[in-house]
Amino acid sequence: MTASSNLFLVGPMGSGKTAVGKTLARRLRMPFVDTDAEIERRTGVDIPRIFDTEGEVGFRQREREIVAELTAANGIVLSTGGGAVLAAENRSHLRERGTVIYLETSIAQQVTRVRRGENRPLLSGVADMTARVTELMNQRAPLYAGVAHLTVRTDGRRVPAVVDEILRSLGEREGQGRILPS
Repeated sequence: MTASSNLFLVGPMGSGKTAVGKTLARRLRMPFVDTDAEIERRTGVDIPRIFDTEGEVGFRQREREIVAELTAANGIVLSTGGGAVLAAENRSHLRERGTVIYLETSIAQQVTRVRRGENRPLLSGVADMTARVTELMNQRAPLYAGVAHLTVRTDGRRVPAVVDEILRSLGEREGQGRILPS
């Protein structure tokens, strides 16, 4: 893989984007950036607070600005928020500026992972977590699949195994001269 290659991770909340991204970046000796963490760093408040004060519309605008900026970098591993694919502009930047890896996971796995106490505004106060996650996936799954150059299933798998599969697949793409989209 060339030093100017970008790897962008997309997928639903609970798919492992941050954990996989950090490990992948470490293995490739590339910087890791998480869009949500970067928004929090720049605003000085957490994502739920942004949702509370600016609503989802305000958050999505911040997200579009961050995605546009970060995807223009060279040689990074970027983990996006679960809803980043909702904006056509984001999908375009991701698809054109790097290799997009969709971390696919089942509804059941997502529900199990997000119940671990993580604070997620789109799930706050939801009585039926499975129904809400299903609703989000019905909207987003086609967008994840459509933007992805590579799809890797994460259900029941440990982070190192997912990273190994990504690296194998990227190596095969690179061998065919297709690590980055043309």
